[in-house]
Amino acid sequence: MSSQAFKHIVRIAGTDLDGSKKVVYALADIRGIGVTTAYAITRTLGIDPEARLGFLSDSDIKKLEEAVLNLATIGLPSWLFNRRKDYTTGKDLHLVGSDLIMAVKFDVDRMKKIRCWRGIRHMLGLKVRGQRTRTTGRFGPTVGVKRKPK
Repeated sequence: MSSQAFKHIVRIAGTDLDGSKKVVYALADIRGIGVTTAYAITRTLGIDPEARLGFLSDSDIKKLEEAVLNLATIGLPSWLFNRRKDYTTGKDLHLVGSDLIMAVKFDVDRMKKIRCWRGIRHMLGLKVRGQRTRTTGRFGPTVGVKRKPK
């Protein structure tokens, strides 16, 4: 298969991406990569962000995958990373896919274990980030207002 043939599905970072989407929006389908990060990656690598992903050459796709898996190597600033000053290593990291899911799970489990405020809210299934709970976030059969019988 030649590198110029259209690829309907492109696999990058363990995620199947739609080849008919523009490069930045296809990259944003990877967990841990947003549109802003995708634009930064494509512009740094010199790939047209408005091109369709399926028309990219194999070498461009390989460059994209290497960049997505290790953002620090292409020279992006650390403020763009999604895990700065990691709890265990102390380094600025950018995690994608299942690595990101596992890191968040371990963070929540650590908060539950040390029984901090956020951990307790997670354990009780309540809102964690300071939202109101009087009217929203209710669950169970007794939601709503009952009328007095006449």
